[in-house]
Amino acid sequence: MSTQKLSPLELIAQDSFKKENVPSFGVGDTIRVGVRIKEGAKERIQEFEGTVIAKKHGGISETFTVRRVAHGVGVERVFPLHSPNVAKVEVIRKGKVRRAKLYYLRDKVGKAAKIKTVYVTKEKSTKEKEA
Repeated sequence: MSTQKLSPLELIAQDSFKKENVPSFGVGDTIRVGVRIKEGAKERIQEFEGTVIAKKHGGISETFTVRRVAHGVGVERVFPLHSPNVAKVEVIRKGKVRRAKLYYLRDKVGKAAKIKTVYVTKEKSTKEKEA
């Protein structure tokens, strides 16, 4: 039997590096991303909250772009979904959009940049329906 040695690229592309506890979110959702920041010997988690304007690729190399306006300046960050530097991803609000990429939000200011919110209603359990 010959054992093949994997190249570093093939090793990274394996599914063993994928995160299992990633919530499902889409373009238009408002999310809070916890990013690991190393300062000297210390490590802390910094929150970055904004609107998802793009999701790209798939598999291990999946990335998403988050945009927010801080002090009147638009800030966009691209996060690799399965990176160890992304500590957590939390969905704050679901958005209703009809585009796969929301790059047009870069030109919008104020209320024009708002995205409609999807309100999810909880269904009654089967016991409550029967009674």
